[in-house]
Amino acid sequence: MLTRIHSPMTLFYRLCLALSSALLLVMIPAVSNVSVFLPPFSSTAGNEHLTLVKSRDFVTFHTRTSPTTYYEGRHGPTGFEYELMRRFAERLGVSLNLDANHHLDSILPAVRARGDIGAAGLPLTPDTQGIQYTHPIIEMQPLVVYRRGLNGIDSVADLADLNVGTLNGSGLTAALQHLKQQYPDLTWKASSEIEVADLLASIQSGSLDAAVIFDHQFRVNRLFFPDVERGFLLGEPVSMVWALPSGRGLELIDAANDFIRALHDNGELEALITRHFGHDDYLEYVGTRTFLSHLDSRLPQYTELFKQAAQQTGFDWKLLAALGYQESHWDPDAVSPTGVRGLMMLTNATAKDMNISNRRDPAQSIDGGSRYLHHVMDRLPESITGEDRLYMAMAAYNVGLGHLYDARKITDMRGGNPDLWVDVRESLPLLQHREWHSKTRHGYARGGEPVIYVRNIRRYYEMLDYVERSREQFFQLEQTSIDDASGLDLEMMPSLEPPSDVR
Repeated sequence: MLTRIHSPMTLFYRLCLALSSALLLVMIPAVSNVSVFLPPFSSTAGNEHLTLVKSRDFVTFHTRTSPTTYYEGRHGPTGFEYELMRRFAERLGVSLNLDANHHLDSILPAVRARGDIGAAGLPLTPDTQGIQYTHPIIEMQPLVVYRRGLNGIDSVADLADLNVGTLNGSGLTAALQHLKQQYPDLTWKASSEIEVADLLASIQSGSLDAAVIFDHQFRVNRLFFPDVERGFLLGEPVSMVWALPSGRGLELIDAANDFIRALHDNGELEALITRHFGHDDYLEYVGTRTFLSHLDSRLPQYTELFKQAAQQTGFDWKLLAALGYQESHWDPDAVSPTGVRGLMMLTNATAKDMNISNRRDPAQSIDGGSRYLHHVMDRLPESITGEDRLYMAMAAYNVGLGHLYDARKITDMRGGNPDLWVDVRESLPLLQHREWHSKTRHGYARGGEPVIYVRNIRRYYEMLDYVERSREQFFQLEQTSIDDASGLDLEMMPSLEPPSDVR
């Protein structure tokens, strides 16, 4: 997968650049999974590497698709290292060129052969031939995770009789090799052809008992694997670095180190870490106590707005209210780290498409979000009908139409019915696994999230419907204790990075 992300420049210069670089590089859209060819990195002398990057006006990063590195989110490219790569390209004043068609073990050979930089959760491995590393970006702490029900997994000795897996090329096998000197019975399986989600899925299915991954990787993925328990920290932290080809001057690596140092000094790196890895409190379920509290304190001032939007779009107002609660807890001032804001959490682009001038205005936000959901549903194939159409529209509102279409394709490949939500929801989580997303057009997605998203909205809707029926028919809600209400456990969604075709 090869993606070019342009920095601002004049139209004339962009046209000149396009003509001069057309012979150098074959550009493939971000949604493609076609293998791409990058020309060999020409030899440079002295400090010409940075000069070459600036003269061609793009810097190439070799990376991989994973939730902690780079992937297509709900509003386009995202991921912790993607954010770093984008900022570095902006600092150099050039475009960002991504080659994401890699496994862990193919990054360094690509850097040696074609330059410019490797960024894929790479560990600092001194004395790697043909490679020079930047200063550490973050410290990655190895962590043991295991299948729920396996009690007493508290130390390395407890792993001796277990089926343990890890990733090659991540720095984790080196940590295990070091421990094996002290624990000779310790064994494990390792591969560079899979990702962390595949390891966790293997634990959940029972094909593995435990795995060694990094702590931040578990925090990002744990929502989707409830049967995988956090174990214990293993050994010393490993430094995450970028890799550059050696023997081609120091100016580019000096620029990268200056960039990393500045991120540390100005607090920007800490903010990125917190945004991508720092919080997993969304894993706590949302019970009826919180929901009913918000229902009485927040919803009444927006009820008429939801009813007006329902009249315009044909949806049940309670469904729109349930979606609004899932998005913001009915908070018109809600804002995400990516700038999505308002009661229905609209982006600037979607607000513009829906002719919304003020996303923090509850009336405009509810109107725009409701019309956008209707717009998404209208774009679905006519073969999808009834509640299946509604549930898939909500899933697409969350994860993007492109990824929903990919899940429908996987459903068909697995012998299911791509027009039935009950089948498609089984395929959406497979977009997290390379085995499946490599066969799709739009690639990796956090496919477990739209499944939870739709389920939560359905449960909020059921509770709203219960409340309305209680008030209208029996007038008993005011005498009903909160603790006596329906005990639905609702999993809180994490802050999302939406794809470009959503909201």
